[in-house]
Amino acid sequence: MQFVSRHNKNKSVTVGKAVDRYPHQLQLYTDPPTDNISLREFEDFAVERLKVLKAVETVGVRHVKGSKDYNEALTKEFRTLNVQGIMKSITSRHRQPPDETELLERRKDHISHFILRLAYCRSEELRRWFIAQEVDLFRSRFVLESKDSIYKFLKLNNLDYQPISEQEKKDNLSELQAASPRSSSITDYYKVPFTEVLDLVKSRKVYLRSGFAYVPDNELIVIIISVFRSKLSRALAVTCRSLPQLEEDDRLLPMLSGLSKRYLGQDYTNKKALSGNITVEMIDGLSKTSFPLCMQQLHQAFRQNHHLRHWGRMQYGLFLKGIGLSLDEALRFWRTEFLKKMDPDKFDKSYSYTIRHNYGKEGKRTDYTPYSCIKVITTNTPAVGDHHGCPFRHTDPELLKQRLQSQMMSKDVVDEIISLCKTSHYQLACGRYFDWSHKSDTKFNPNHPNQYFEESQHFLSGDRMSQNDKADTQSSQNNVKIVQSQTFSQKSVSTPPPDQTRDEFDFDEDTDIEMQNTEIPEL
Repeated sequence: MQFVSRHNKNKSVTVGKAVDRYPHQLQLYTDPPTDNISLREFEDFAVERLKVLKAVETVGVRHVKGSKDYNEALTKEFRTLNVQGIMKSITSRHRQPPDETELLERRKDHISHFILRLAYCRSEELRRWFIAQEVDLFRSRFVLESKDSIYKFLKLNNLDYQPISEQEKKDNLSELQAASPRSSSITDYYKVPFTEVLDLVKSRKVYLRSGFAYVPDNELIVIIISVFRSKLSRALAVTCRSLPQLEEDDRLLPMLSGLSKRYLGQDYTNKKALSGNITVEMIDGLSKTSFPLCMQQLHQAFRQNHHLRHWGRMQYGLFLKGIGLSLDEALRFWRTEFLKKMDPDKFDKSYSYTIRHNYGKEGKRTDYTPYSCIKVITTNTPAVGDHHGCPFRHTDPELLKQRLQSQMMSKDVVDEIISLCKTSHYQLACGRYFDWSHKSDTKFNPNHPNQYFEESQHFLSGDRMSQNDKADTQSSQNNVKIVQSQTFSQKSVSTPPPDQTRDEFDFDEDTDIEMQNTEIPEL
């Protein structure tokens, strides 16, 4: 990898050259990028595409893929995303020939895909997730293409799938119609080796003859998806073997290694409550109406035991700070409960410093950020005696089931939540819990406990606008800070915690990456 100064970089895209490089809005991503980009662009491109893939995942869990509801929900998600280049290349009507703006969008689509390859090739689990979302994204884009555009795409990618002649179609018309019940809407059939469409053969959607399958044009996507998946799977394996060379550059390593755990939403530092500052007397009532299950769990344990361990205090204390509990009120809240088990001197000596530190009043005076859902789910796994973490992730399914049933939740909703937990969709399970507890049909998808609280307050006050939409509106006006969850060394409670590590990359924007010298393996 080589760095060059800003004045050596040509930001503009030469239209003639770019048309040759990106002749079609759809890509199989077989050729690595060779552009120069800044480190800031490197990060921005990655975050934009990650937002897109997260949206694809969310919609795919809630709706049947390919259905009308799925397409409508996906279109709605795309419109609310504060992502310009990639989304325009997906949803806009493409000009022929493409103008410079569209070519820049195709360039961003191309580069961002390869950046996420570097981040998601590191484990089998990450590779499976990345492939699944990229395949769904590709499918949603492919079905929007016109017939002429599809023919062009096949030709550009050397995919020799030609429609059969009218004579061959006429000779086999009765068999083709029998294999395709909705044949009236089918205009073309493609003759391919049956081994390439085994799923269609299994479901008896194609006519077989002499080792070939006659695939109707409305099922052509099955063939292309198979090609796309196999190429991407091989590419990720090759990229994984090349990681040791890439990790020699410590400027990219922190971002790539933490990208899969990024929180992409709103920063709730010093966030004020919707109705003003929160007081100690309000917490018990709010915990019953507006706290997510993870914070209910911590609050109940704190009231019962008059104590929480370190990570429980961190998770709960920063959440309370985020909903509007001031430092003075926080000290009063923790002191009142802790003094039921200890004397005031011990509290002042062992615990008050940490509370003031979280509010930026001690140490380096860092203004600490409440934990996001991804932080709660993926780090600091609770041990015996702990009460922090995500109940949907860290609680045994049977115990979680009993707890939900104790809240008079119906069996169908309990089973739905448990099913989501078993498939690792913990945030969607939390969203389903929100819908049930608020008697709502908003299909809220929380990314942060404080977002859950604010959405609940909006709902209870009669403001039905989803907090997801509010965050998107705000992020379109301001640059959203992407804050990686805090990391601390496990120390005794009497030791001041080290300073927070933030995932904010203050790269020099005059520094560029010369992509052609990056070791991204070619297929």
